[in-house]
Amino acid sequence: MAAAQTQRSAVDWTNFITLAPATAGGSMRARTCGMTRPAQLPESEFEARLISRIAEGDESAFTALYERFSASLYGMAFRMMNDAKEAEDVLQEGFTYIWRKAASYDSSRSSPFAWAVMIVRNKAIDRLRVRQRLERLRDKVNTEGSFYQEKDETSADEPTLRERGALVRSALQQIPQEQRQALELCFFGGLTHAQIAERLATPLGTIKARIRRGLVRLRDCLNEGL
Repeated sequence: MAAAQTQRSAVDWTNFITLAPATAGGSMRARTCGMTRPAQLPESEFEARLISRIAEGDESAFTALYERFSASLYGMAFRMMNDAKEAEDVLQEGFTYIWRKAASYDSSRSSPFAWAVMIVRNKAIDRLRVRQRLERLRDKVNTEGSFYQEKDETSADEPTLRERGALVRSALQQIPQEQRQALELCFFGGLTHAQIAERLATPLGTIKARIRRGLVRLRDCLNEGL
C-alpha cells in the first residue's frame, strides 16, 4: 500500500497536453520543465504564478504544475478509491479541471496545493457517490425476485466494482426509456416515488409499476451479461 500511495500515476496526457518525462522525488518542486524557482521565491508563490500562466493557456506551466503535484494527488486519490485505474481517472479529471478553471483560483483563499487537493478530492467523492449508487441499484436488482440465483461475493470470478458499474450502465440502456428514467430518478437522483410522480406529472401507481418492471428488466439484462 505504501508503495502504491507514492507511485506516479500512469495517466497518458498525450492527447491532452505534452508532458516532460516524469522524474521521481520532490526535486521537481524546485525545477521542472526548464522552469527554475528563484531561491528567494516561496513555493506557494511560484506555484500561484504557474496557475496564472495556465489561465493564459501556457502548456509548459501546466506541465510544471502537474509534475509538482501529481504524485501526491495520485496517492490521495488511490487511498480514496482503492483502485489504481479509478485513481488515474480521478487525477486526470482533476487536472483537466485545473487546466480549464485556472482563472478561478484565488490565492487569498488557499494555497495552490490546497486548491488542487480540494479539486481532486471532490472528483474522487463524486466517483465514490456514483459507485455507491450503482451498487445500491445493483443490490436492489439482485434482491428483486426470489428466483434470482445469489452469487458468492468473495468468489475469484466476481467482477470488480468498476466492471459491475459498467454492466449496470449498459443494462440501463437496454430497458424502455420510461422505466430507465424512473430508475435513474430514484437511484441516482435520490427522489422518492411520490417526488418522481410529481416531477413527471404521472400517477404514483404508474411510477411504482415502471420502477418495478424496470428492476425486473434490468435484472434480466444483468443475468444475461454475467
